[in-house]
Amino acid sequence: MNEQERKVLKVLERVTDPELPCINIIDLGMLHAIEIDGSRVEITLLPTFSGCPALDIIKNDVVKEVRDAVTELEGIVEAEVRFEFDPPWTTDRITEQGRENLKEFGVSPPPAQHIEGEPWKVDCPYCGSPYTTMENIFGPTACRSILYCSQCKNPFEAMKPVANM
Repeated sequence: MNEQERKVLKVLERVTDPELPCINIIDLGMLHAIEIDGSRVEITLLPTFSGCPALDIIKNDVVKEVRDAVTELEGIVEAEVRFEFDPPWTTDRITEQGRENLKEFGVSPPPAQHIEGEPWKVDCPYCGSPYTTMENIFGPTACRSILYCSQCKNPFEAMKPVANM
């Protein structure tokens, strides 16, 4: 990775998910590729949860923030942002730092490695207890569910796991 790519990565750390402002697009695993050609940068992102009803809004917000952040860099005059669906984004792309940020925000992160169809184990993001119950598979967004912790008595959200089949 060259110096210019490192600078692009650094400014992209400021761009957060519009629905989860606690996590940036790097830690969320949305960044797929950076290509620099002189003063032009092309960034490829993987959208999370392709069936999300807010996908168009997220795309618009994130694209604008990415363009604004990258074109602030010295020597960059143009930034193109593309969304691709292949390879598909999965929750195992979320970094350890991203998982910690989600927990601090009160959202239980999905398991680091999840096999489609396997039971989903969700620990409480507040106290770490494994004694949780699913209150509603449908949370405030399509990508989250609502759970309840039997130990600390807090309701919380959990990000649903998405794995490659």
